[in-house]
Amino acid sequence: MMAVTKSNQRYHFQTDWLSTYWHFSFDHYYDPANVSFGPLRVFNDDIVQPGGGFPMHSHREMEIVTIPLSGRLEHRDSEGNHGVIAPNEVQRMSAGTGISHSEFNASQQEPVHLLQIWVLPQVRGLKPSWEQRSFAPEARRGVLLPVATGEEKLLKVKNGPVRIHQDATFYLSSLPTGEKVQHELSAGRRAYVFVVDGQLALNGKQRLQKGDVAKVTDEERLAFEAQKPSELLLIDLP
Repeated sequence: MMAVTKSNQRYHFQTDWLSTYWHFSFDHYYDPANVSFGPLRVFNDDIVQPGGGFPMHSHREMEIVTIPLSGRLEHRDSEGNHGVIAPNEVQRMSAGTGISHSEFNASQQEPVHLLQIWVLPQVRGLKPSWEQRSFAPEARRGVLLPVATGEEKLLKVKNGPVRIHQDATFYLSSLPTGEKVQHELSAGRRAYVFVVDGQLALNGKQRLQKGDVAKVTDEERLAFEAQKPSELLLIDLP
C-alpha cells in the first residue's frame, strides 16, 4: 500500500527569510490526520535565505537529523557543540533530557536548502549528544547508502552512518537515468520515500517526481527505477 503526497500538496509556509514545506503537523500547522508516520514526527524541507536562521531554542526527547542539499548550515548548542554542515554531510542531534541550539545559514550571499527530520527515540532520558559525518557523493551512486541508523550492524561499519536512538535507517541514493535499486522491507516495517530530485518509478507503477512523498506499508520490496537522473531519501521505520 502506498499513500502518495504530491509536491504541491505539502503544506507551504513563507516568511522574509524562510521558505519551507512541512510534511507533518508542525508549529501553527495542525492536521489531525497528518501528525506522524510511525516514530517519524517531523519532516521539514527548508530554504533559509542568507544570514537567516533559527535562534536558540530548546528540544527534548527527539532524534533530529539534518541533511543539507545546497549551501551551508551552522549549528551551535548548549552542550558546547559547534559545526557547519554542507551537502554530502549529515548531522544528528539527540535532544534527550533537553538541549538548546541555534541553526543559521552560514553564508551572507547564498541560501541554504536542507531537510530536517525528527524521529521519536526508543528510549527516553538520554544524555543530549550531537555528531556529523561526511559521505563521498560516489558512495550513494546506484545504491541505497545508510547515513543514519539505530541498527548496530550498520553502526560498526567504518565511516558508517550517524547513530540515532530508534530502530530506523535513513538511506540516500543517487541514480542515473535507467538505474535501478531495490530495498527489502521486513514484516511489519514501513517506509517513507522522498524524491529529492528527478523522477522515479516505484514498484513499476507509481511515478514520483521531485518533492513527492510515498508512505509505504504492507509491501515486501521497494523497487526504484530512475526515469531521469534522480536523488532519493528512503527511511525504513518500525
